[in-house]
Amino acid sequence: MTSQRPHRRAGIFAAAGEDRRFSTSATADERSMLVDILGAQRATLEMKCAGLAGELALRSVEPSTLSLLGLVRHLADVERRWFRRVLAGQDAPALFTSAAHPDGDFDGAVADPAVIAEAWAAWRAEVAFSEAFVAEAPDLAVAGEDSWRGPVSLRWVLIHMIEEYARHNGHADLLRERVDGAVGV
Repeated sequence: MTSQRPHRRAGIFAAAGEDRRFSTSATADERSMLVDILGAQRATLEMKCAGLAGELALRSVEPSTLSLLGLVRHLADVERRWFRRVLAGQDAPALFTSAAHPDGDFDGAVADPAVIAEAWAAWRAEVAFSEAFVAEAPDLAVAGEDSWRGPVSLRWVLIHMIEEYARHNGHADLLRERVDGAVGV
């Protein structure tokens, strides 16, 4: 008789040695920690979408309209809002939503290769802008004015972005598992 040791159903999503998301020093300075943890959350979203094409648009947790592609589009707009519009003060309208289509980020997430490519290009461009903005900011007290929150600091935006990605990465966990059974952190 062989005994099986208990094990977790889900482990690290990436192969051993390939996952660099969790390498942040637990004693680093505040800015480094916030930037690294946000980077890990962004990388988690990418990992949850890896290897998929049209399946990214599946609404796999009914009756929700969430999809992995919708999350990519949504997070591109979230990055754009906080870093370009609020902190940098740019006139940068949302890419995928509008007053006429407030859920356009999710509703417009369809299994068209051009739509998928556009979403990834937009997300990567917004992340690149955000990373550059943070790198060039003199400190975490840099502030902008938000119509919803009032004055917000870069510190608050980084914490909020970590929160935003963490929440949606939980959604991505469920969506990906329903798409093809892939589970993991």
